[in-house]
Amino acid sequence: MSFDDFLSLGPLITLSAAAVISMLLVAIRRNHRITYAFSLLAYLMAMTAIIPAMLFIPHTIPPLLVIDEFSLFNTGLILVSGFIILLLSYNYFEEREERKEEYYLLLLLATTGAMVLVISRHFMSLFLGLEILSISLYGLIAYLRARERSDEAGIKYLILAALSSAFLLFGMALVYAFTGHMDFNGIGDALRQAGHLPVMVMAGFAMMLIGVGFKLGIVPFHMWAPDVYEGAPLPVAAFIATISKGGMLVVLIRFYQDIHGNEYTMLWWVLAIIAVASMFAGNWLALRQENIKRILAYSSIAHMGYILVAFLSGVQTGLEAISFYLVAYFITSIGAFGVLIVMSSSVQDAETVEDYRGMFWRYPWVAVVFTAMLLSLAGIPLTAGFIGKFYIVMAGVNAHMWFLLFMLVINSVIGLYYYIRIIAMMFKLPDTGAGSVIKPALPVAGNITLMLLTALLLGLGIYPTAMMQLIQQMMKMIV
Repeated sequence: MSFDDFLSLGPLITLSAAAVISMLLVAIRRNHRITYAFSLLAYLMAMTAIIPAMLFIPHTIPPLLVIDEFSLFNTGLILVSGFIILLLSYNYFEEREERKEEYYLLLLLATTGAMVLVISRHFMSLFLGLEILSISLYGLIAYLRARERSDEAGIKYLILAALSSAFLLFGMALVYAFTGHMDFNGIGDALRQAGHLPVMVMAGFAMMLIGVGFKLGIVPFHMWAPDVYEGAPLPVAAFIATISKGGMLVVLIRFYQDIHGNEYTMLWWVLAIIAVASMFAGNWLALRQENIKRILAYSSIAHMGYILVAFLSGVQTGLEAISFYLVAYFITSIGAFGVLIVMSSSVQDAETVEDYRGMFWRYPWVAVVFTAMLLSLAGIPLTAGFIGKFYIVMAGVNAHMWFLLFMLVINSVIGLYYYIRIIAMMFKLPDTGAGSVIKPALPVAGNITLMLLTALLLGLGIYPTAMMQLIQQMMKMIV
């Protein structure tokens, strides 16, 4: 490895080394505070390592990895999101009896796996990153061993993730058998020479779609999402909703671009049907839920459908819209789960809609933050979610995808109902006949983190220009 390679991979190497050191710290002496502080330091150092990596972009490490502005932007997004989730995790796990230190080790490893995904341009690195991410999530989802739902969620995710990985591997093998390449550009060139999609490659792409679709939680590979979100610890559910899905989405964008996916009509239509199905299934099923974790799970399915609309546009504005929407979605989802974290007690999570009855009259600051996050998820003006959805619509208009845009608008209206239902519950008068079961922790660090997320949410909603200019510059530099 050359010195340029070493600096370009600085964020990845830093976090990988931190995971090893964290394991040694736990083996030498268990101390929740020390492990937590070291993990925070590791994320900060990895974020700092992005700066020297920028000096060498675009930089390839053939045949596996590529470091360009697109990958560094998403690496930064993943690291910042992981750092915020870590800030929200300390008090959540401090109040629980389980051994806490391994959580931070697994979180570092899962973040490392997501970072490998965003710099991948080869089947081997894609699968390596996916497995590092997935295996870490097995432990994270089932981390609260005293809770029956946590074990159940971990086992479900383990079985389904292993099955989807098998499909992904078989699909890669079929694509390799025809093209003779495992790097994305090589596959794209081989398919262009063939001039069409052979049956073997179509079968390979279909099997790969099962593996990718499972990780993204899109229909019909979404069955695991509500149960896993409900059973997982709240910080882990926030991680799955954002970093896990974001990492897979970024590598899917690069693969689709490198193989010139929009040139293949059948592939486009398959993804379009999945987009529409994800929007409708996510929103309609969310209407029936009383558990906020499950509502957010189904909501994330619908949001993946919205992102696929921009993904299928095949225009530059579509890629820019996806990047902005990911930033807005990360802020909003982590903020929504952050409210659930600070409102949860050591006995149980504040996860049902009824738990939030009258919250505005008891905890007005938290209620205002939660309202802002839910309105952003619904795409209401003055929030980052509205700007993200606006850019997706603009990309769809540029590509003349009127049917998909019509479906997006209808589903946005449907989604508004269940977000407003939670907001209305918070503004109801408290039920004086029965005291609230939930006694929230309301940690100081959690409240400060929520304040910063709310400021970012409103800042991007009111003045998105700076972020959009950064994204436009980044998109020009994709290798």
